[in-house]
Amino acid sequence: MLISGVGLSKMNDNTGMKFTEKQGQYLAFIYNYTRIHGQPPAERDLERFFKTTPPTIHQMILRLEEKGLISRVPGQSRSIRLLIPPEELPLLK
Repeated sequence: MLISGVGLSKMNDNTGMKFTEKQGQYLAFIYNYTRIHGQPPAERDLERFFKTTPPTIHQMILRLEEKGLISRVPGQSRSIRLLIPPEELPLLK
């Protein structure tokens, strides 16, 4: 279900987790990259795709982890893992 308003969030009725449209795009990228390449993306891969800076990417990763949407091992590259089912992800734009 989509909720109108600032940030345009998606709410999962079963878990109550929600994420903004931008966070959804990051989650969709992580999912698709992992399926295509057989390993999760490095932060640099996210930088290239979203055309943004390393601090911006890192802050988004920390926020997604804080919200319980991903897990990772700090200091270990390519350790991002989605914690939500793919059917709850938006299409990657």
